[in-house]
Amino acid sequence: MSENISISHLEPASGSDKKLGFLSFGHWAEIPGSRVASASDSLLQAIDLAVGAEDIGLDGAFFRVHHFDQQQATPYPLLAAIAARTSRIELGTGVIDMRYENPLYMAELAATADLISAGRLQLGVSRGSPESVIRGFESFGYYPAEGEDEGDMARRHLDIFMKAIQGEGMAPSARREGAYAPVQPQAPGLDKRIWWGAGSTDTALWTARQGLNMMSSTLLLEDKGIPFDQLQAEQIRSYREEWVKAGHEGTPRVSVSRSVIPIFDADSARYFGRRAQEESQDYTGIIDNTFSRFGRSYIGDPADIAEELARDEAVQAADTVLLTVPNQLGVDFNLKMLDTIVKEIKPALKTK
Repeated sequence: MSENISISHLEPASGSDKKLGFLSFGHWAEIPGSRVASASDSLLQAIDLAVGAEDIGLDGAFFRVHHFDQQQATPYPLLAAIAARTSRIELGTGVIDMRYENPLYMAELAATADLISAGRLQLGVSRGSPESVIRGFESFGYYPAEGEDEGDMARRHLDIFMKAIQGEGMAPSARREGAYAPVQPQAPGLDKRIWWGAGSTDTALWTARQGLNMMSSTLLLEDKGIPFDQLQAEQIRSYREEWVKAGHEGTPRVSVSRSVIPIFDADSARYFGRRAQEESQDYTGIIDNTFSRFGRSYIGDPADIAEELARDEAVQAADTVLLTVPNQLGVDFNLKMLDTIVKEIKPALKTK
């Protein structure tokens, strides 16, 4: 580590509480056992879950974005609806696929949702993840420019979006010769609450250079033969060091996602008891022709999970932990699960 790098930029503030949020994929399916049979169920229950999560003390309500699947897709109407029903909880995404986005329309939608929430929006964006269709962004009307690949296009869309939410002129004015008009509305400070989903150290370094916050999930598109949490912690340290080297002001935020399911009653034991042993280890696999490492699930007694998460190096390094929830089990089950996590597990997540 370079001697001129301030340690305060590399680690969360000592003794501070981590922010704890949920991350919902918003699945729906009319199958036995599902309490979310339709898209309407998924959206309305997402609002109720966010309202309940705020009541029990959670810090964030985040939603996965996936096109062409029975999951939550365009997030802005949902985020605005939750914003109107809540007052404190952060609202975000994990993550929006920038290959599919019209940057200027996205700037209008995001600013609108942020103003309704009074500045609580935390938008996670990225180049996207493996999906169930082939080049679906082309069906939305977006194609890489000459010499670009789809990742380049996603970053180009991000660049335009960032300029738009920072108030730069985007279209020639019909009222003032030589002037360019910004999109409206504008939401002050939104540009400081944009996160990039990084699946590798190289992407983490790029994210830091752009001055964006960083999201890291339960999948890393690289493997160095060390446990997932250690590999992810290395990614976080590299990101924070690069942030300082790039000369950015302030301290960036970093989130990690975890599958945390305490066994707290007969229902949770019936649904997840057998998985406690099956998913207690990291595993590796091939994603997009890349050897990747997947993080383990934390399933079992709340006290045991608390001890395990306290030893998770990436959880301890991040300032925000997003808990993936089994949304198809319904609002009541998930609120009981999250309440157990807040009361019995969150105290172990204080930054050392």
